Amino acid sequence: MRQLSEYINNDFKPFPGTESVAEIQDFFADVTYSHFPVMENGVYIGCISAVDVETFETQKPILEYRYALEGFFVRTTMVWLDVLEIFARNNANIVPILDENNIYIGYYDITDIIKFLNETPFLKETGGIIVVEKPAADYSMSQITQIVESNNSKLLGVFVSEANSEKVQVTVKTTLGGINEIIQSFRRYNYEIVSEHQEDDYLNTLKERSEYLDKYLNM
Repeated sequence: MRQLSEYINNDFKPFPGTESVAEIQDFFADVTYSHFPVMENGVYIGCISAVDVETFETQKPILEYRYALEGFFVRTTMVWLDVLEIFARNNANIVPILDENNIYIGYYDITDIIKFLNETPFLKETGGIIVVEKPAADYSMSQITQIVESNNSKLLGVFVSEANSEKVQVTVKTTLGGINEIIQSFRRYNYEIVSEHQEDDYLNTLKERSEYLDKYLNM
């Protein structure tokens, strides 16, 4: 699998602070980027939004709108999940990258990050996905792992997909095989199965009994 650092992009150079608003507007008209970095004397000072720049006076340099710059960025050492969080938190499709000395080295494009994610085992490997739910005070990641592995399956990924003060929902991806046994084990540990599964013998039995009861009541 490729390293995240292999997706560092430098196709376009950051705007200098002296760049005119008109030139920046022209740039955004030709690309699909939501933001783009601005530099002053070789130092990254923030990103300008494509939406914001449309409201500025065209003849002025972008530095006159310093107040509108958004200072988000990622480090070269950050893991992909943290990088994805920065994208989401700032509603951006590119994110500038700084090294440990705050030197600008390029940017990540969200389309490249999606390519990277598609190469992770969680998305790439064939497997089964189970979504379970339990009271927030009672769920345990170690218990979830133990339930999967005790049924001769391997975890390909697990994450909290929804949470509030009362309940936590966890999405689990496992290797193929034994899904029904894993589901039954989750139920024994009082996890509610949120996702639907054709292999779920328990639900299939309930459905058959319900259909039989409906037929009986309608005789």
